[in-house]
Amino acid sequence: MDFHTVEENLRQSFRLLALSRPNGEVREASGVTIAAAGVAFQMFNAAFLSEPVEGERELDKRIMTAKVHFGARGLSWSYWVCKDWLDNKSRRKITDTFKRHGLYLATVLPGMLAEGLAAPEQPPARLQVRAVSDKTTWSAFCHIGATCFNVPLEWFQEVFESPQVWRDGYACYVGYSEGVPVSTVATVLASGAVGVYNVATIPSHQRRGFGEALVRYALDRARERHGVERTILQSTTQGFRLYRRMGYSVATDVAVYTS
Repeated sequence: MDFHTVEENLRQSFRLLALSRPNGEVREASGVTIAAAGVAFQMFNAAFLSEPVEGERELDKRIMTAKVHFGARGLSWSYWVCKDWLDNKSRRKITDTFKRHGLYLATVLPGMLAEGLAAPEQPPARLQVRAVSDKTTWSAFCHIGATCFNVPLEWFQEVFESPQVWRDGYACYVGYSEGVPVSTVATVLASGAVGVYNVATIPSHQRRGFGEALVRYALDRARERHGVERTILQSTTQGFRLYRRMGYSVATDVAVYTS
């Protein structure tokens, strides 16, 4: 299973967000990619490994590169680590190595890949879908994201406030049920695959198939536009069984450490 497709698409999704922001920065330095949106939401001031790591000392150096960058700017930040970049020794010591730098494990996300989607097990839920293209759809996209990811609304709005995001890189969608915005998804084309991001359904409308219906809709549009079948995503615990049914398999694990 090719973990590179997963991690390269993920890094590109963060680059696009950083480049859309007036204070955003994208930097490549000694096996580290920095994609910093310069926002309050620390998950989007991000560092990534971009080359193999051999040994704990090398991992320590890669962490320090990002730590100096963000420290000079006074930003809270996160480090997204695709574990397949690590050799066995640095992988065994990873939590302790990050802890020495004041970074703690926030989550581990299975990085999943599908060469094509499996057929749905039941008819799709009925949704009216609108692309994010104006203030109304943007507002709905941000409200659903902030609610589902449990962050302040202004943080989510700050990340996605530039129209450049959904014009020049992200394809963002809102699903409506009986006129009420209930679900979101975003896609990013990079590394020969369509990345699926920001999958969210408001709690009162979960377990009705809206998330799956919207993901399938977005991937259909991406396939029509780009001719790409291969897709990737990072799964939450709640979504894992659904994604397996849709045809995704685990290609890697992505650990997220935060300051």
